[in-house]
Amino acid sequence: MSGPVVLVHRDQDLLAAAAAARLLTRIADAQAARGTASVVLTGGGAGTAVLAAVAASPARDAVDWARVEVWWGDERFRPAGDPERNETGARAALLDHVPVDPARVHVMPGPDGPDGDDPDAAAERYAAELRAAAGTGGAVPEFDVLMLGIGPDAHVASLFPGMPGLRDERPAVAVRDSPKPPPTRISLTFPSLRAAREVWVLAAGASKAEAVRFALAEGTDVARAPAAGARGRDRTLFLLDTAAAAELPG
Repeated sequence: MSGPVVLVHRDQDLLAAAAAARLLTRIADAQAARGTASVVLTGGGAGTAVLAAVAASPARDAVDWARVEVWWGDERFRPAGDPERNETGARAALLDHVPVDPARVHVMPGPDGPDGDDPDAAAERYAAELRAAAGTGGAVPEFDVLMLGIGPDAHVASLFPGMPGLRDERPAVAVRDSPKPPPTRISLTFPSLRAAREVWVLAAGASKAEAVRFALAEGTDVARAPAAGARGRDRTLFLLDTAAAAELPG
């Protein structure tokens, strides 16, 4: 796993614009090298702002969107179209504005999905989809970029401090009794997050400053600050605005 690199931007708008430019470049490079690109999206204010900035960028047409595999790091266990779903925000910000191939948009099921109101079965269904995309012997694809938000409690995806999912080795798990509503979710686990070539942690605002400090401090216990375990195979970026970076040394 790679050690994190910290990049600080003046405010959330500049953070979103810079991250969007970086994402477009990374996708285009991956497509040039391998024909396709694989990205994992996140919700939250910063994550959605990045997607909106991608949609607004003149460079968005440098990407062949029909050859982008789209995944999610976590999802609220709500029906399709529910405003609380990360998918809903991603579609409104970006996916409804670019010619993605619907077969390559890998949505985490909700209670209106084939498994009904059973988040464990829905998580296993998503895990099976990840395994199928990974090919022979793999548990998950080698994502090119996996984006994560970070909560004030230093959670990433829906991996919250002290919860059982932190220790789970399956590709995706159901999360119950989340301390942040809604209580039921589906999340990738650490083995899946760490399979990504690049992991980007996005944070904007003063409410994230303490969590960012914990996540970057040497020797932080992942059970206390799950973001400390968010690392990519080749590269890890913490993309911050000045408020989120305010408690970092120097």
